[in-house]
Amino acid sequence: MSGERVIVRQESIVILNFGGQYTQLIARRVRQAHVFSHVLPYYATSAEIRALSPKGIILSGGPASVLDADAPRCDAGIFRLGVPVLGICYGMQLMAYMLGGQVAPADKREYGLVSVCLQTTHSLFTDADPENPCWMSHTYQVVKLPGGFAGIAATDTCPIAAMADDVRHFYGVQFHPEVTHTRNGMTMISHFLTDICGCACDWEMSGYAERQIAAIREAVGKDTVLLGLSGGVDSAVAAALLSKAIGPQLTCVFVDHGFLRKGEFAQVRDVFTTTFQTRLVAVDARKRFMDALAGVSDPERKRKIIGREFVEVFKEESAKLGKLDHFAQGTIYPDVIESGGAVGSQVIKSHHNVGGLPAELGFTSLIEPLRMLFKDEVRALGVTLGLPESLVWRQPFPGPGLAIRVIGDLTEEKVGIVRESDAILREEIANAGLDREISQYFTVLTGTRSVGVMGDERTYDYAVAIRAVTTDDFMTADWARIPYDTLARISSRIVNEVHHVNRVLLDVTTKPPASIEWE
Repeated sequence: MSGERVIVRQESIVILNFGGQYTQLIARRVRQAHVFSHVLPYYATSAEIRALSPKGIILSGGPASVLDADAPRCDAGIFRLGVPVLGICYGMQLMAYMLGGQVAPADKREYGLVSVCLQTTHSLFTDADPENPCWMSHTYQVVKLPGGFAGIAATDTCPIAAMADDVRHFYGVQFHPEVTHTRNGMTMISHFLTDICGCACDWEMSGYAERQIAAIREAVGKDTVLLGLSGGVDSAVAAALLSKAIGPQLTCVFVDHGFLRKGEFAQVRDVFTTTFQTRLVAVDARKRFMDALAGVSDPERKRKIIGREFVEVFKEESAKLGKLDHFAQGTIYPDVIESGGAVGSQVIKSHHNVGGLPAELGFTSLIEPLRMLFKDEVRALGVTLGLPESLVWRQPFPGPGLAIRVIGDLTEEKVGIVRESDAILREEIANAGLDREISQYFTVLTGTRSVGVMGDERTYDYAVAIRAVTTDDFMTADWARIPYDTLARISSRIVNEVHHVNRVLLDVTTKPPASIEWE
């Protein structure tokens, strides 16, 4: 039972994923409008979609050309389900192609922000600007409309930048309304949901939690569940949700792999023995993980080794606990995307908690109750469930922990440098009142050493980098503009309080091209 198979019955929109880089943003925008969204692979059958009773369907963008012989195509039956369909970029081209229109290479490709002339009399574009900057990313375009369609937007080089069939309620936009660069993009999505699909827009996290708890109870029955706590927000919220759902049937194994943040082990242990009285098994595996990683510098090897050791630890602990039926973990949707778990996605980096159920664990099934939630939704769910805000609003933390915030090989000293510098950064960001404004912030031991002067003596010590970003989806991010005075305090404290650091750097790179983590 994966998290995706726990069906939460409610008003929803189905999004078919054709491998577009912004598919997750479409899902996020729909949820921001208080409508639940299901992301399904493009090859989902019309029967599978009908079973979800969606109020509408959105076809995502994608990197392919509809003219390719092996181009991804959806089940033609979705156009006979009697619900509105919106195609975005590739989704628009596919809709036109499958319904009898024509698609061809554009004379001039459009990438980036382009001024689009919108017919604002159409319900899709009500309240938008007639000349509206929109985010474009296409080489092909619709050159002949299918029967029943009319053009409702154009650019200087794309005569059919949007199309509509108001009888069958089929619509297409060549641009990306889900991207923040598109002015009034959220308004367009909201109009599709309300004016066209008739959504009530009443989805709230409290209702989601209740339905998900009921779904977990139904799926698990009287079985038992083992959850791996990593120390991060995601696994903690997953533990709280499962605890609410099945109580004493849940056992949590919390592994201290030696790469947790300062004070984290005690904080998580206390929450799940007091606030949530869970059966908690705490395992000190610090030496084991450090020995396994000795001399390893490659970031992918680090992640793979840590994932392997987690499996072994859980295998050993589950053997001690006796037979348990299900294995649970706190996978969230951005993890799935970055690990290539979504159709058409490229693998950006491996997540030790993504990739299916490790067969050698011996469990009958996998439970991932957060698999389709974004980070801010996970936090909202945690608050709804009664987790302390001090835990829910902790910084996002990868499963491998500080091990991937040390560039190069690992030693106790290097991990200690990151742990202490990270604690200073978090303390000063909170003191400055910026802890809710900056989405994620942490320090990285760069592996670079440089000459410095401390106490009239020459030093040759490490450079620590500060990584701080703002984002609403963790799929794209901008570097945070931390006030200089705050940066000065952070830098001064790090070089004075953390041994073997004589230089502090600031990472001012967006995502993309960089990822949020350095490794």
